Amino acid sequence: MPLWLSADQVGLTGQVQALQKNPDGSTLMMTAFSLVFLNTLRALPHYIGALLLGHELAFKLQKRWLKVAVPLFVIPIVYFVINLYNSLDYHFGGTAMLLLVSTVLIQYLAKGRLRPVFKSFVLTQLLFGLQWLDTVTYLSSYGFGGGPLSTQVKDSAEALSFQGTLSFYSLVLCIIFVVNALVLAIYLSVSEKTSLIEKDLTIARGEMIESRSGREALHLVHDLKTPLALIEGLNSLIQLKSKDQEILDYTDKISDSIQSTSNMVSEILYKERKNWTTVKRLIEYVRANKLSYDDISFHFQLEANEQTEIYINKIRMTRAIINLIDNACDAVMETAEAHITIHTFEDQQGIWLGVEDNGKGMTKGEQKNIFNPGYSTKSHPGVGLTFVKNVVEEHEASLHIQSSKQKGTTFWILLSKERVRYEDSNRG
Repeated sequence: MPLWLSADQVGLTGQVQALQKNPDGSTLMMTAFSLVFLNTLRALPHYIGALLLGHELAFKLQKRWLKVAVPLFVIPIVYFVINLYNSLDYHFGGTAMLLLVSTVLIQYLAKGRLRPVFKSFVLTQLLFGLQWLDTVTYLSSYGFGGGPLSTQVKDSAEALSFQGTLSFYSLVLCIIFVVNALVLAIYLSVSEKTSLIEKDLTIARGEMIESRSGREALHLVHDLKTPLALIEGLNSLIQLKSKDQEILDYTDKISDSIQSTSNMVSEILYKERKNWTTVKRLIEYVRANKLSYDDISFHFQLEANEQTEIYINKIRMTRAIINLIDNACDAVMETAEAHITIHTFEDQQGIWLGVEDNGKGMTKGEQKNIFNPGYSTKSHPGVGLTFVKNVVEEHEASLHIQSSKQKGTTFWILLSKERVRYEDSNRG
C-alpha cells in the first residue's frame, strides 16, 4: 500500500513544500488533513486484515486466543516488512501502539457480540481518529508523529506559532472519531444482541407451538386406541357368531383396516416405530396430504418400482416430504408457470425421494445454513427443514440439495439399500 499510495502520488509532498515556502494556517490544516487521511488509508489493510485473520483462524481452529494473538504478532511484522522495501520511515510509534491495543480490545471485548464486518467499521473510525494524534505537537516526545512527513508538518506549525491551534483541532477531531467509534460499537453490540434474542424467542415460540400442538395431537391419537380396540373386539365377535361367508369376507376387510389404522396410530405416537410400506403407498399419502395449490402445477416422475418396500415411519416421512413441498411452494410463489415435481427413482445406493421446484434457488451460503433452527430465506423463520433433517437422521438416511440461483432447487432423501426390499416385486 505505501508503494501504491505514496505521498507524491496523492500530492502530499507538494503540499508540504508549499507550506514550507509560503506558510499559512489554511494550508497547514489542509496538509494535516491530507497526512491523516493518507496514513489512515495506508493503515486500513493491515489492521483490518489482522483483525479478520485473527477472527477467521480462531473460528476455524476453535481457539479463541488467536483473535488476540494474531493482531499482536502480525501488525508489528507488517511495519517491519514495509520499512524493509520502502525508503519512507513507516513509524511504529505511539499511534501505532494505541491502534494495536484498540484492535486487541475490539477482539477481546466483542466476545461474539459483533460480526467481523461491524468490527471493521468500528476499527476504521478508531484509525481515523487516532491518526490525528500524530499531528499534536505536544505529543512528539511521547513517540507520536515520528515519521518525516508528520515531523515536517509540526515544524511548519511551530514556525507559524500555530502549534497550539493545530494541536487543539487535532485533539478535538481525535476525540470526536474515538467517541463515535465507541458509540457505534455499543449500538452495534446492542443491536446484534437484540437480533439474537429475537431470533431465539422466535425459535422458542415456534418450538413451543409445535410441541403443544404435537402433545394435543398425541392425546387425540392415543384416545383413538380405545374405540379401535372396541371395534376389533366386536368384529371378532361377529366372526365367531356368523357362518355367512359374505359377512366373514366383510369382517376380514374390517380387520385389515383396523390393523392398518392401528399401525398408523403407533407410527404417530412413537417416532421410532417403523414398518415396511411400498413406495406407492407413501406417494398416495403424500398426494392425500398436500397438493392443492391453485397457481402451482404438480408433476410426478415416479421411476422407482412402486411395489418396492421401504422401512420407514410412514407418517413422519410423509410429513417431512410435505414440509419440503411447502418450502418449494414458497420458493415458486413469484415464479411464472410455477411447477413442482415429486421424484422417485432407485439405484445401487437405494431409493431416492425428491422434491424439485423452478423457484428462485439458493446460494452456497444459504444451502449451508438452511437447516439451522430459525434460519430462513423467507421473511419469517421456521423449523420445517430442521424437522426434515431430524426425520432423515431417524431413518439413517441422507439429505442432499441441488440448487442454483434463478434455476430452482431439488431436495433429495436417500434411503439406503439396507432399508429397501423387493419381496413384493418381480426382482426378488
